[in-house]
Amino acid sequence: MALTFEQIEKLEKISGQMDGLHKEITTLVKKSPNDGLNKFKLKFVNAVLAEANDILESTHRPLADFDQFDADDVPTTSDVAFILGQYIEELERKRADNIKREPSGVWIYRIEGSSVTVRTAPPKKIQEKK
Repeated sequence: MALTFEQIEKLEKISGQMDGLHKEITTLVKKSPNDGLNKFKLKFVNAVLAEANDILESTHRPLADFDQFDADDVPTTSDVAFILGQYIEELERKRADNIKREPSGVWIYRIEGSSVTVRTAPPKKIQEKK
């Protein structure tokens, strides 16, 4: 089933936020992988995870038993980086499952009930093979 225009916007936004968070947390992991993530940062990580869970639905959720981190049981930076990495992979899989290549070679989203086209990058797995 194709995505709606609103779902595409949300997927793109969440993917960008998730990439940004992952880069920041990975920097912390390099300094001290076993340090806990402070509650301020954890609040934002959990907010993005909640949005990602909504857009990924059950078909693309990376971990069936995981929704978000428990604020009272502070996770380590390496735990957070691990989870964010899993979500990044599934967000890309959801995107790749909902795009197609036009005869002109341009990649676009399949949009439910619309003749509007939204260009996107090729699936990352294809880019890696080049």
